[in-house]
Amino acid sequence: MKLLISAGPTLEKIDPVRFISNRSSGKMGYALAEAAAKIGHEVFLVSGPVSLPAPAGVETVRVESATEMSSEIKSRFHDADVTIMAAAVADYRPVAVAEGKIKKTAGNLLLELERTEDILASLGSMKKPGQILVGFAAETSDLIKNAKDKLSRKNLDWIVANDVGRSDRGFASDSNAVTILSQSGQKIELPLSGKREIAAKIISIILA
Repeated sequence: MKLLISAGPTLEKIDPVRFISNRSSGKMGYALAEAAAKIGHEVFLVSGPVSLPAPAGVETVRVESATEMSSEIKSRFHDADVTIMAAAVADYRPVAVAEGKIKKTAGNLLLELERTEDILASLGSMKKPGQILVGFAAETSDLIKNAKDKLSRKNLDWIVANDVGRSDRGFASDSNAVTILSQSGQKIELPLSGKREIAAKIISIILA
């Protein structure tokens, strides 16, 4: 099967030296790409700025902003049997990007932000019969409630929910614990373990 996977954060520029981003390391998305490639699937990985090497046997393209992420994902979406959006795409970006470095002054700096595109919702509206679309819900509270809402609202087939408010899992950690929810009502708990092990189980479940 053809899998399209996104990973890592996006980076939204404020000026040539500053930016808005998040704490995603890309480890989960890279582990998913590696797990799928290992069992013979054709995998294309769209990665935000991370320090990880490209997984073996996986065609990888690196992007920076949410706009670039959207363009790369959408250009390949219709050819994919399964799309897994594991990237932590920025929800907001500066309205204006300064051409030169913003100099420090005595007063406060007010930064106006605008919404970025909701890529996952866009894919949900574009999805063809037979395509599988998987999202992630990184939450710090009301994990299952928020994940179920996202699953329904964005027309997903599966959603992987994880608590990123804990230091032993989630962002930057080598471990994770997730709850996988399906549109058909399945709920599968994967206890705390290494991200590669979690990734292999996720791939097995959604492709079963």
